Amino acid sequence: MSKNTDKGSSYNKKGRVAKPLSRRTVFKMGLATGIAVPMSALGQSPNRLRPQPGDQLVFEEGPNQDALVRPELLELEKRPLSALARDPATQVLRDGSRLNRIMIMRIDPELMSARYQANVAEGVIAYSAVCTHTGCDVTNWDEGQLRMACPCHESQFDIYDGAKVVGGPAPRPLAMLPLEVVDGIVLVAAGFRGRVGFTQQF
Repeated sequence: MSKNTDKGSSYNKKGRVAKPLSRRTVFKMGLATGIAVPMSALGQSPNRLRPQPGDQLVFEEGPNQDALVRPELLELEKRPLSALARDPATQVLRDGSRLNRIMIMRIDPELMSARYQANVAEGVIAYSAVCTHTGCDVTNWDEGQLRMACPCHESQFDIYDGAKVVGGPAPRPLAMLPLEVVDGIVLVAAGFRGRVGFTQQF
């Protein structure tokens, strides 16, 4: 007896058309086998992905808005500017989640705490813009103390010590984004160090 052969179908051992795998099944298979399943394969939009290694940084504000971040475009120890990561291959800007927003600034790398120096690229550092207290954007700047500050509940973060909390109710430091410079352009070197976002308060 002949079988209908559909070129787009696959068959199991009994000769029956195999059902397509659901995203949940694919994810479970990845967990069971230790194989990493990319979030994009599970339907995660590329613009919602956290900054990925190799992504370029793009200014979100300031005189160089929409330009690629280069160390010489940042003034030493001036107010941090917001930036976003961009996939250089697809030009997709990772702006689909506010948790992807980062604050960048230029510092004196010799003054940085030793444990964080590897995350600095030619004096440029990047921290998550989301306060770890209630999730407000950390947009204030104390130029005298060189601290990032949250306008909502006045949490303060030491830029030279991995955004350690030095004032206010924030329970933990801001997540830090490791950087590198390639051909004069600031790139993401690795995923965030630390948890991005805030802890729900009850």
